Amino acid sequence: MIARLINMIRRFRRDDRGISAIEIAVAVPVAVALTMNGVELSRYVLLHQKTERASMTVADLVSQGEVLTIADINNIFTAGALITEPFDFSANGAMIVSSVVGQSSNAIVDWQRVYGQDPGTSSVGSAGGVASLPAGFTVGESESVIMAEIHYDYEPMFPGNPILGGMIGNDTVYNYAIFRPRYTVKVRLGS
Repeated sequence: MIARLINMIRRFRRDDRGISAIEIAVAVPVAVALTMNGVELSRYVLLHQKTERASMTVADLVSQGEVLTIADINNIFTAGALITEPFDFSANGAMIVSSVVGQSSNAIVDWQRVYGQDPGTSSVGSAGGVASLPAGFTVGESESVIMAEIHYDYEPMFPGNPILGGMIGNDTVYNYAIFRPRYTVKVRLGS
């Protein structure tokens, strides 16, 4: 009986039929985690690129006008939202366009329009108030700029996935662009 047990232990040590199953059991979760991380990271970078491009396009289109109607601005907002596809801008995004005019003491927000979800407050300030511009950026007296801001509430494709370890969670992606008016000193808002 002992000889038989020793013989069975020797056969067990030499048996290599289950080795590939162990390798697969280790490799598959690693491959799945790398794939999911790659997809999530790619989506996040793509969203940053699209919101940057959309903010630049919106600011550029508004800066080309002399007098813009609400319909014109809504069409420009729609174009900006189309740039962010395949991300659902109507459900998760907001755009703010502000006209900032320089005065003798400081710059003020001349007018402002919002599109999409409620973004809260604009980083430039509210219409009629003193403008808060990026560090080092100034608007001289009787000059103006158009600032377009985009906020997008990013939700990961694989939320709370234990394999990912929370690499990218919920985040608000923010981009802005500033352009000077092209054909006039100040872009006016018409009816």
